[in-house]
Amino acid sequence: MSKKSEILDKQYEYMTANDLLIDVQNVSMHYLTHNRSINSLKEYVIAKVRGQLRMEDKWVLRNINLQVKKGESLGLIGRNGAGKSTLLKLIAGILRPTEGEIYTVGNMVSLLKLGAGFDMEATAKENIFLNGAIMGISHREMEKKCDSIIEFSELGDHLDKPLKEFSSGMLSRLGFAIAVDVSPDIVLLDEVLAVGDAPFQKKCVAKMKELQKKGATFIVVSHTEKSIIEMCQKAVWLRETKICDYGDAEPIVREYQKWCSENRENPELKK
Repeated sequence: MSKKSEILDKQYEYMTANDLLIDVQNVSMHYLTHNRSINSLKEYVIAKVRGQLRMEDKWVLRNINLQVKKGESLGLIGRNGAGKSTLLKLIAGILRPTEGEIYTVGNMVSLLKLGAGFDMEATAKENIFLNGAIMGISHREMEKKCDSIIEFSELGDHLDKPLKEFSSGMLSRLGFAIAVDVSPDIVLLDEVLAVGDAPFQKKCVAKMKELQKKGATFIVVSHTEKSIIEMCQKAVWLRETKICDYGDAEPIVREYQKWCSENRENPELKK
């Protein structure tokens, strides 16, 4: 057995013994960015020739340590650019951290962007089976789940329409309905419920709580702090690339709201 396999086996044993589904260890992430905004190839060439273009390191996350247990729901809050969506993408495996390690246990579904994983030219019903295939679920199994997905999404009258004709709210309904019907261990949500109507959001919260009782774990990014309080037990406040605070959702959200209010007039405040 290789050393890497031994490390993974020990990590798996540690996580299962402690009911952990996600373990983020000393994670940092940075990008190389241009020092100025470039909107076209012409602008790029001119800036390059004039020596006005140079690359800069931008740290998005620094030294993030986080553990999420089976059945927990965690909200990520913070100003734009604080690293919330980047952290979700790292946990999902879409991005690799510059430093540190992320370990997950169980099957995971990610709703990080409306329309992600969908074929907009295909119908709603075709996309149900397409998403099932992406998640490794057989066509036969998806046939068994199809009726409950349609019922939850409330899109029965639109099954044969291509997704390009769907509103953002309808896409949100379909994506969430598929995600929660495949018995996920981990669900990652990035603002996808913000476009849904109030009754459907309540329905989603109820479904999340039902799945939590069965052991599913949710991590939610939302700029609607009320949604974080309703949907999540715990919250992480990201500020200036680091975890500023962590704890029960409501007090963390209240403290974040207070901080935002006190710093609203600060023109230098970006995160």
